Amino acid sequence: MRAPKALTDLINSFEKLPGVGPKTAQRLAYYLLHVPQNELDGFASALSNLKKNTVLCTICKNVAETDPCPVCADKSRDQSIVLVVEQPLDILAFEKTGKYKGLYHVLHGSINPLENIGPDEIFLEDLVRRVRSAEPFPEVIIATNPTMEGEATAMYLTRRLREMNSENTQLQITRLGMGIPTGAYLEFADETTLTRAIEGRRAL
Repeated sequence: MRAPKALTDLINSFEKLPGVGPKTAQRLAYYLLHVPQNELDGFASALSNLKKNTVLCTICKNVAETDPCPVCADKSRDQSIVLVVEQPLDILAFEKTGKYKGLYHVLHGSINPLENIGPDEIFLEDLVRRVRSAEPFPEVIIATNPTMEGEATAMYLTRRLREMNSENTQLQITRLGMGIPTGAYLEFADETTLTRAIEGRRAL
């Protein structure tokens, strides 16, 4: 006996999500069978509007409802600091601390040769162009995750930014301080740890 096509299609869709295996996909699909139709309609509407009602900020590449995003549009933010993160979720983590008042730049990934992700597949050169056009040059805090991919990205980005220092600029490049365990992801770090990591950043 085969499951109805509607269920099978939903299970297959869930399996495409990161971290969702066949068994979890089946449980999710069968669970939704018991959800009232009006809630399912709301869920479907939220999914449908996810990309329709969001944009990438042309300045920092964060996901927002407006372009530029609220952070880039806020002139009261410290324009002399740009904190570079891998994913938009990392911005939410830093904003929760209430301590960081500078700008951001989202790479949307990290360099990962095993996944065929190189510098051109993330918004790395966009950051280089952004910093080069800034006046005066801001401090760039590299806040990629302390993973192999994050460290490789940090090293490559540092090299690219240092090329600007060879042009007689005064660009300051720093890295988050200790406190983030190796192999961890910033989105899961607590507010105190992130605050100390910012305060303890080191020059590169």
